[in-house]
Amino acid sequence: MSNFTKKSMDLQTRKITFVQEFLKLQNEEIISGLENLLRIKRKEEFERKLVPLSIDQFNTEIDQAMGDSENDRVTLAEELKQKVQKWG
Repeated sequence: MSNFTKKSMDLQTRKITFVQEFLKLQNEEIISGLENLLRIKRKEEFERKLVPLSIDQFNTEIDQAMGDSENDRVTLAEELKQKVQKWG
């Protein structure tokens, strides 16, 4: 497929074409490579969208967490783990 053809297709069509080609693959090495590439690209996209907290936001969240702790508005890690285990 030429670059021109790729650019002229809309995103949905490109995704469908990619999935169809992916499903035809029989080479585990290629599949592993594509899985790794997807993981890397998702991580890069996630990191690009991260915005650091301002000092004021950071301090506000610390104050809120301290208040939650002082007023017993917390869930212990063990309790959370037990809840999560019940989901499965």
